[in-house]
Amino acid sequence: MVDLTAHTRLLGEVSPSLKELSAEARRIREGEIAKPVREIAPLSLRVHELAVQCTRQVHDLSVSRYSAMEGGAESLAHLAGACAQISLSATLCNLAIHHRTEIYLYEDADPTPATSADQLRRAEDEMQRAATTYRAVAQQFSRRLASFTTRPEFLHRSPTQANAKATTPAARQRT
Repeated sequence: MVDLTAHTRLLGEVSPSLKELSAEARRIREGEIAKPVREIAPLSLRVHELAVQCTRQVHDLSVSRYSAMEGGAESLAHLAGACAQISLSATLCNLAIHHRTEIYLYEDADPTPATSADQLRRAEDEMQRAATTYRAVAQQFSRRLASFTTRPEFLHRSPTQANAKATTPAARQRT
């Protein structure tokens, strides 16, 4: 069983993480990017890890009670899109590394960090959009969870209670 309260907390943590990663991308972008692998790879790895965590959470929520909540499927669609944006950000970070290291491979490669900086700017933009989505969905999720858990038809019943109903005298007479 998926703990929706824990997922609420995790949803709320993604937006600040994305803002931190976006700020890191901006800091790197504004520099010379003299050592692209050393400078950008740690950021790329952190963004990739966050993308995996978010994708796992979307999957877990899709097979939980959350998908049955009002607006749950729509929120899952928004989260899936945000996961794609986070993954794209990680890919853009890798492209920034590649574009900066092309000077070692090709004579006509751009010797400036301009192309890499552009890739990092695009990664920042994607992370900012994903952060906005996560912030909005986390707020909606929290409100929905509060109202969902108070509805009697969705309250958790123990297996003993379900078995007790099935073995009432009326149920035994029918068998």
